[in-house]
Amino acid sequence: MVRTTRATLIAARPFAAPGDAERWLDGVDGEQETATAIAALNGLLHLHRTATADPAVREVTRGQAIVARVGIGAGEQVADGRWTRAFELPRPTAPPRRSAALRPDERLAAMLSGRDAALACEELAIRARADVAAGRHREAALQLQVALAAALRELTPWGPRGDLASRIDELRALQPAADAAAAAALEGGLDDDATADVERVLTRLEAALRARSVVGFD
Repeated sequence: MVRTTRATLIAARPFAAPGDAERWLDGVDGEQETATAIAALNGLLHLHRTATADPAVREVTRGQAIVARVGIGAGEQVADGRWTRAFELPRPTAPPRRSAALRPDERLAAMLSGRDAALACEELAIRARADVAAGRHREAALQLQVALAAALRELTPWGPRGDLASRIDELRALQPAADAAAAAALEGGLDDDATADVERVLTRLEAALRARSVVGFD
């Protein structure tokens, strides 16, 4: 069974007059407005997941939306998912892959056949990336520290293949920065330098994992 859900996000401050709303709609950047709405919705979902302790609650992406609309209407009207006037955004095009060598379909087949395996550090890195994207830098720093520690263990068997040995050495050299960012997160927050370190280390970890996926199931 396929279940769909409708979410309507309404600006907290109403327009002063109907004419203001019409002018806003005529000039609005639909994709930017949708991105802002999705960020707000994901913030709510994150809080809901925490409040309910339900790991099945997941954030959403623009690409998952069957339909995305931007519009105007009266309070009760938009609360019920209806509009005085609205326009529908075109379906987004698929983003380019970070590397043509990723071969995700091949890798999925390899994992299903037992020729390759999903590493724990991959899932942890994905969670860290989601936290970074949502602006949850403390959570990202803590997640990254564990992801990096796991990667240094899990990538070792692939060290002799391709350039994995040098990538592992690079990750090991980056571990102090990841540890420092995690320590700052535990103390209450990250400054700009620590936040930049999280992004830098996570990017290099993701690069190493992509390289591993290339050589891991030949």
